[in-house]
Amino acid sequence: MNTPRQAARQRRHRRRLILGTTVGLTAVSVLAYLLMGSSPDRTADAGPAAAAPFATSQKKEKAATATATPSATASPTDSPSPKASATTTKAAPSPKDTPQPSREPSTTAPSAGRIKPGTTYQGVATAYKAGVGDGACLFGPSPDLMVAAMNTTDYETSRACGAYVLVRAANGKSITVRITNECPLPCAPGQIDLSEQAFAELADLKLGRLPITWSLVSPSTVGTISIRYKTGSSQHWCAIQAIDHRNPISRLEVRGAGGWRQLPRTAYNYFVSADGSGCGGAIRITDIYGERLTITGLTVRPNVVQPTQVQFARH
Repeated sequence: MNTPRQAARQRRHRRRLILGTTVGLTAVSVLAYLLMGSSPDRTADAGPAAAAPFATSQKKEKAATATATPSATASPTDSPSPKASATTTKAAPSPKDTPQPSREPSTTAPSAGRIKPGTTYQGVATAYKAGVGDGACLFGPSPDLMVAAMNTTDYETSRACGAYVLVRAANGKSITVRITNECPLPCAPGQIDLSEQAFAELADLKLGRLPITWSLVSPSTVGTISIRYKTGSSQHWCAIQAIDHRNPISRLEVRGAGGWRQLPRTAYNYFVSADGSGCGGAIRITDIYGERLTITGLTVRPNVVQPTQVQFARH
């Protein structure tokens, strides 16, 4: 049998074993907990929570952009006039009998034809007696005789009518003329037949022929566009002409029961509705840069120049 002293010693030894086991188990539990806290699954769960502030900042940035967009549009007091801005959608208030025009960017590609913006052409200049400045384009008399006739090739079934062309001579002189006429054969491609008044600005008329280069321009000193129905026009047949446009016109459309309809162009610079469709209705004209102007409020008034309040933008 154990003595009392040996029994006490065994009891103290068992307590040490129990305490050691408890501490060991506690240490294992803490270690397991730490290992679980640093496991890949825990990190993957935290990913979306960490990305949330980035998504929030993106939303705020988009909202700020959307808020800032209207500031790029001029305020009513700063709005440019219709003839100064291609983005204007409404014309300025007009008198009761004045056609109501609107302006919008074209959804069609620009169509420049043979005479293209930003292109320099070579040819010769000749001279003719322009009289009152009228010609094949049928614009009528011109108060400014700085006019010219374009060769038949570049006239292109009247597409050149109304174009402003900067003509440069080899001697360094230049003049801007408006195309109001056609120069038939033997005028060659590139050739421009200037009014005598315009030719005299470049060289002595006795010279007869002058080597030149020329290019399309979009001048600032023009008024607003007018519309004219040809003599004989009615609700059953009509021919429509645009006058005093800054840039050459590529197409003219009328709005009928079936929507917008493009009219064919004649060599005498009118667009014809042979069946009367759209005659007296809204008119839409497009320049070679693709800008589109819509004019409403016109009636069929043969051989009467009806003014509008719009003009194509300058380029």
